[in-house]
Amino acid sequence: MKIIIDCMGGDNAPLEILKGVIDAKTELDGEYLLVGHKDILEQTARDHGLDLSGYEILHAETVVTMEDDAMAFREKKDSSLTLSLKALADGQGDILVSCANTGALFAGASLTVRRIKGVHRAALAAILPFNPPVLLLDCGANVTVQPDFLPQFATMGSAYMKALYGLEKPRVGLLNNGSEEHKGTPLQTEAYRLLKNCPDINFVGNVEGNRIPFDACDVLVADGYTGNVLLKTMEGMGKMFSSRMKGIFYHSLLTKLGALTVKKPFMHFRKDFDAKEHGGSPILGLHKPVIKAHGSSDARAFKNAIRQAMRFAESGATATIETLLGTEAPSRKE
Repeated sequence: MKIIIDCMGGDNAPLEILKGVIDAKTELDGEYLLVGHKDILEQTARDHGLDLSGYEILHAETVVTMEDDAMAFREKKDSSLTLSLKALADGQGDILVSCANTGALFAGASLTVRRIKGVHRAALAAILPFNPPVLLLDCGANVTVQPDFLPQFATMGSAYMKALYGLEKPRVGLLNNGSEEHKGTPLQTEAYRLLKNCPDINFVGNVEGNRIPFDACDVLVADGYTGNVLLKTMEGMGKMFSSRMKGIFYHSLLTKLGALTVKKPFMHFRKDFDAKEHGGSPILGLHKPVIKAHGSSDARAFKNAIRQAMRFAESGATATIETLLGTEAPSRKE
């Protein structure tokens, strides 16, 4: 398997990206195509004692920054993001991992790698770290959606959870402000009707925010605006809980002694809610797998994003989505 790496996207590029790639190759093997400014990559490697011999490098003159708009990938044709997407589309690799600007990566992937025929919009997905885990989509790419997008999100999310987590009939919930069928805006009420009438989707109804952690569903569908607010809130709450619990444990000598008895479970708790452990978010609905790693990824987070990308590529989820949705009407124009 050949993994294409956008080495210049993100807050900590290229050093943390390169370290993550080297760690991934050690643990996970695979071939790698590094895309970025060749001189910068090689100088960074020399400065930090990293060995890039044996890695193929595709030179990219410029970078799509976090401040650029979503269509910057078209304007900056020689950027690491644009060349990475083109390399994936042209078959120079099997998967792409990037920390780049979410809007530019999503737009570029949709128009360069291209959506599966019949998919109205690709969707950015994220695993919520509950037991069992919940796949949330869309979690930020499509800020506004049409009601008929959500059944497709449900189909794609179900295919992903079946392929990667072995769930035969994943339960699909619609994120809403009430459990009753009539709750929500016109978007939610119409989406509810469509989901309810989809025979291939195991729809379990509306899911309120306070029910998400308690095994209410396996796949949670939403518009990208609402999904992103939920995801960022959860990330913040996880950090807050971890900080508060650490403060309690270190409050006094007695609590420090008590902390020793729960150290291992506490470390597991912190790991569950650590975004770095989950690596990144797959973009579902494309012809080839693309993983959006967190913009602030360090080496560990990026290594885990590569791990996730490889699992995604090996799972067959893309082929399943193509089978399920590829016979529908052609994709709408952007």
